Amino acid sequence: MPLRTPVLDDRSYAQLRDELIARIPVYAPEWTDHHPSDPGITLIELFAFLGENLLYRFNQIPDATKLAFLDLLHVPLRPAVPSTGHVQFEVKAPGGDIVAASTRLLAGAVPFQTLDETTVWPVTARAAIRASVAGELDVDTEEYVIRAADALGADRDSVASYRTSFGAHEPMRPGGDVLDPAAAIDGNLYVALLGVEPGADLTAMAGGALSIGVTPASEVPSMEVRALTPCPDAGDAPPSPPMQWQICTTQPVADAPEPDAADPVWRSLDIIGDTTAGLTRPGVVRLRLPADLSDIGVYEPPSIDALGAGDQPPLVEDPAIRSLLVAWLRAYRPTGGDLPAIECLAANVSRVEQALTARAEFIGTGTGDPGQTRALVHPGVLGDIELDVEELGAGRWIPWTQVDDFRSSGVDDRHVVVDREAGTVTCGDGRRGRVWQIGERVRVRQYRYGGGAAGDVGPEAITAAPDTPGVKVTNVLPPRGGADAEPLADAVARIPDEVRRHDRAVTVSDFRELAESTPGAGVGRAETLRLFHPLTPSVDAAGVVSMVVWPRRDREHPNAPRPDRTMLDAVCRHLDERRLITTELHVIPPTYRRIAVSVGISVKPGHGIEGVRRWVEQVVRQYLSPLPPYGPEGRGWPLGRRVFAPELEAAALQVDGVEFLEGLRLSVESSDGTWTEPVGRSVVLQRWEVPELAAITVVDGEALEPDGTLGGLDPAAPSGPAVPVRAPREVC
Repeated sequence: MPLRTPVLDDRSYAQLRDELIARIPVYAPEWTDHHPSDPGITLIELFAFLGENLLYRFNQIPDATKLAFLDLLHVPLRPAVPSTGHVQFEVKAPGGDIVAASTRLLAGAVPFQTLDETTVWPVTARAAIRASVAGELDVDTEEYVIRAADALGADRDSVASYRTSFGAHEPMRPGGDVLDPAAAIDGNLYVALLGVEPGADLTAMAGGALSIGVTPASEVPSMEVRALTPCPDAGDAPPSPPMQWQICTTQPVADAPEPDAADPVWRSLDIIGDTTAGLTRPGVVRLRLPADLSDIGVYEPPSIDALGAGDQPPLVEDPAIRSLLVAWLRAYRPTGGDLPAIECLAANVSRVEQALTARAEFIGTGTGDPGQTRALVHPGVLGDIELDVEELGAGRWIPWTQVDDFRSSGVDDRHVVVDREAGTVTCGDGRRGRVWQIGERVRVRQYRYGGGAAGDVGPEAITAAPDTPGVKVTNVLPPRGGADAEPLADAVARIPDEVRRHDRAVTVSDFRELAESTPGAGVGRAETLRLFHPLTPSVDAAGVVSMVVWPRRDREHPNAPRPDRTMLDAVCRHLDERRLITTELHVIPPTYRRIAVSVGISVKPGHGIEGVRRWVEQVVRQYLSPLPPYGPEGRGWPLGRRVFAPELEAAALQVDGVEFLEGLRLSVESSDGTWTEPVGRSVVLQRWEVPELAAITVVDGEALEPDGTLGGLDPAAPSGPAVPVRAPREVC
C-alpha cells in the first residue's frame, strides 16, 4: 500500500468558525446576534483564521525533526569549502620583509589567509624559454647566426637557432599567456629576476629564501596525458618527479675550448620547499639562495657575437627588461622529460585560502555524562581541530584525536567527533570513546573556519594586507573551489541515495552521483567507464574505473566543454576517499570527435529566412551538446553513441517554419586532419568518445559541403648548440 503522511488535525477555517459559533449558546446564551456584521463574530473569524495557520504548521515536519533524522542516519550536512589560490607580494625595502603563515588578507570584506611563510624581496620574475626557430631566415638574421656559430667554433648546419619567448606573465589576457618548455630547444625553463629599478643590488638576499609561485597550464589535452598522473591514495601524494634549480653566475667555465664564447657556471640551489610536486600542480617553490652573491649577475661573454649562445641564459632584446635584469634562474628535470606548460609564474608568492585561524578557546568542563557536546566560537570548521583535555588522573593536558565517528572507538579511546557545519565537538559515551569526566577542562588550541562561494573572487581582488604595512598584495589568477554549506533541504533530498550507497562508490551510479556532487568543482556531467584504462582503451582492465567529467560551462569551448586540471583534481580527491581499496581510479577529460554539419532547408511562406536558419542551427547544436539538459535523452550526448545524419534531420524538421530539408551533409575529421563524409552517413564513435560540432552551416537551398577549421603541427626542433636569433628589424 502507498505511504500516506498522516494529518494530525485536518480542521479547516470554516469548520473552526462553525465550531466556535456553535459554542456561543453554551457559554454566552444572551449573545443572540450571530450574523457576520456582529463585532464578536468578526473576532471569532479572526481566531479561526489564526487557528488554521497554526494547524498547518502543526501538520508539517519541523526542521528539528529532519535534523534528527539526518543525525540518526549519520548523514551530516556538507560544510562549506574554501576557495584557494595564490597571491603575489611586492615590497620596495632593500632588505625585504617577511609575511608569516596565517596572515590575514582581504578582498573587500571577504577574508583570506596565507598558507606559507614568504620572504618578500624587491624583485619580480619573468618566465622565458629558448623557443625553437624553424624555416628560412632573412639575410641579416642569417648572417648573425653564422657569426654566432663561428664564435662557438661550430659550422652553421650544426647549430640550433632559437628566439627568446617570455610568457606566463599575463594569464588573464584573452587567449592566455601559456609558456610551454616542450617547445624549447633545450627543454629548460628560465626565470629572469628583475629589480624594481635599474642597478638593483642582490646583496641583502644572500642566504635568503626565494618563493617562486608556479601555476601549470590548467587545460588537460587528452585522457592519455591525464592518465600519467592517476588519482593518489587517500592521504598519500604520488612521488614528485625530480627537479633541478640553478642560478647563473658571472664566472665562465674553466678550460673552455673557445674562451671568448665560454659558457657561464650555473650554481645549484637547494629546494627547501616545493608544493608544486615537481611543477605538476599549482604551488610555491622555495629556493635557498647562495650565502655569497658576489658572483651572481648577468653573464656577458667576451665575444659579443656569442651573447646568448651555448649554455648561456636566453638573449634579452627588450631594453626595458634588460635594464632591470639582475639574475637568471633555470629549472629542468635531471633525469630527462619535458616540463609542463606554465600558465603563470611569479616571485614572492604565497598560497591563500578563504579561511581564518581561530585562537585558543576554552570550551567547557566535563560533567561525566555520555555524548557531551560543546560549541566552538566559530561555526564552519575546516579540517581538523587541535583539542586537549586536562585529565584529573594525569595532571596535565592530554591531546585528543578527531575521528569521523565512534564506530571503531574503544572504551578508553580519546576520540571526539566534530560537526564542522554547526561548530560543535562531541565526546564518546563510555562504550565507544572516553567521556569527559567531572571537572576535566576542555580546550581547543587551534582550528580553521570559513569557506563559501563568496571566496571565488575575480583577479586582482585581494588587495588589502592590514597586518603587514609596507607590503602590497594582489592575486593575478582568481581563487577557485569555494562552495557554500549544504542547505537542509538538499541534505534531506539526498537521504535515499546516501542510504543506498552509504557514502561509498561501488556501482556505476555511485561514481556518477558522487562525481557530480563534488563540492566546489562545478561538474555539469559525469559518466562512468567500467574496466577502462585511458592508456589501453580497447582492452578491458580489471579493477579500473575511469570517470569522464564535463564542467557546467566553458567560455572558451562552448560546444565542447573541457575540464581543467583543478576540476579533475577536486573530483579525484572526492572519489578517492569513497572508492574501494581494490579499485584503480582515473578522472579524465572527455574525448571529442570533431564533426561538421551542413543543412539545406526550405522555409515555409510567411516565415523569416534568417530566423528559421538560426533556430535550426541552435536545435542541431543543442541536440549534439554533451551537457544536460540537451542531447537525445536530456543528459547530453551519450558516450559512444553514433552520429546518424537522418537523426539530425529529424531534429531539424521539428523547427517551426521548416517546410522540408533540401539535404543534410555530415563530415568527420580524420587523424591526418582531412575532412571526409562517412560511409552510410553515420559517424561511429568509440565508447569513450562524444561528438564536437566544429562547424555548422544552415542555408536556404542545397546543403553546402561541410568542413571545419584545421590546426597546424609544431615543427620538430633541430639539434645542436643553441644560437639566438634576433627579432626581425622593422622597416618603414
